[in-house]
Amino acid sequence: MVISASHRLSLSYPSKCEELHGHNWVITVWCRSEKLNEDGMVMDFAHVKTLINEKLDHKNLNDVLPFNPTAENLARWICDQLPACYKVMVEESENNTAWYEKDQ
Repeated sequence: MVISASHRLSLSYPSKCEELHGHNWVITVWCRSEKLNEDGMVMDFAHVKTLINEKLDHKNLNDVLPFNPTAENLARWICDQLPACYKVMVEESENNTAWYEKDQ
């Protein structure tokens, strides 16, 4: 899925990323389960998309998230929102990708 959102980073070193800027974030979510639900799914993709889009799409991430909105922190937050999720990849721009994966 893709969301459009702005952010500014709070960093321990000078960076242009401390200024408000935006990305078209590409988000990939991996979910798993030992068995499928009554509908034959691990999780409905529409529910995943709705949860993420309603909270993040066309928002300033600094206003809606309680942490420094790095790609890594964003990946961890998304993973924590989805019970069956074990891995999330966030691409904030071409060749700038981070992922978070839960320990098994």
